[in-house]
Amino acid sequence: MLSGAAFVGFIPARDAGAARAFYEGVLGLRVVESSPFALILDLQGTTLRVTSAGDFIPQPFTVAGWHVQDVAAEVRALQAKGVEFARYDGMEQDELGIWTAPSGDRVAWFRDPDGNTLSLTTLA
Repeated sequence: MLSGAAFVGFIPARDAGAARAFYEGVLGLRVVESSPFALILDLQGTTLRVTSAGDFIPQPFTVAGWHVQDVAAEVRALQAKGVEFARYDGMEQDELGIWTAPSGDRVAWFRDPDGNTLSLTTLA
């Protein structure tokens, strides 16, 4: 049924201006449309709607992520733009905050201005 349909991802936001500054200005995502209801971004053919959600409690799990060629290079580039990477108790992370999974995948987590957890992953 839906296997041939385009996927749309949703991330909640309290402040549309802060969300746009982060997703467009810091992460470099292309804005397709901006309205009082949502910031619509193009992620290489996939649509991401950063939706005005009023007050909400961010969840403790990852809500969106990207597969990248070199997670360490991406972490450094985002750190240079002021992004802080999360550290988690009980997880062995390197000096950049990157965790290596048993599979060999390398993952780093960071948060948007609303506290939503995002990730970068380089596959083994």
